[in-house]
Amino acid sequence: MPTDMYKTQRYYHHKDFQKPSHFHAGNGVVTESKKRGSREIKIARKVLDVNDAMAQQNRDMFAEKGVFVINVMSSPGSGKTAILEKTLSHITHEVRSAVIVGDICTSNDADRLSGFGAPVVQINTDAFGGDCHLTAHVIKTAAGNFNLDEFDLLIVENLGNLVCPAEFDMGENLRVVVLSVTEGEDKPLKYPLMFRVCHAALLNKIDLLPHLDYDREAAVQNIRKVNPQMPIFEISARTEEGFDSWIEWLMQKLHG
Repeated sequence: MPTDMYKTQRYYHHKDFQKPSHFHAGNGVVTESKKRGSREIKIARKVLDVNDAMAQQNRDMFAEKGVFVINVMSSPGSGKTAILEKTLSHITHEVRSAVIVGDICTSNDADRLSGFGAPVVQINTDAFGGDCHLTAHVIKTAAGNFNLDEFDLLIVENLGNLVCPAEFDMGENLRVVVLSVTEGEDKPLKYPLMFRVCHAALLNKIDLLPHLDYDREAAVQNIRKVNPQMPIFEISARTEEGFDSWIEWLMQKLHG
């Protein structure tokens, strides 16, 4: 498929979505403030409940259309976009794919991904300071740009953040977290919810290991402490080392 066939379709901004107030829900439990007390807990719980209901609607819609949805999350700079570039280059010849990209500002990542045989919709959350995650109603609106009957796979590249995105269900089938060797080995212990709710971890940039003082085994062990059963793929988006195992696993999930 020609790599220039698809271009970024639309740039959404925060104001396009009738979003509720922004709350962080920390594993489903909101810390009570001294000023607002239980009222804040109730409002935040309502926000999560509304999101969960919309996520189930999304899940039903995607299932009806036969679309498998992946939510890819990480901290900024871990290499999500580079991984998705290489992933799309491996699968778009046989898997009809579409992409939704979330960022606070710019369309840089969406522009990069639009050259790999998949249509891309960009979501920007820049108005009012910008949200740090995508939610179910935002995904529903963005997915409306695609004719879902034409696709098998929808990849969501979430905003770079190891906290909030883990808290919000979007109706996806699979959650993947990316951790790079340029980050601390203790990230899984500092941000356990992210590693607990994901179905796979990609340890990226392993081509840099000879140049770094990084304990690879400690990073893997820390992931195992949080989520003992989660598969871990040690990869390099630059050299594609380890990509065969990642792509094989992904295709098994997609066709399973």
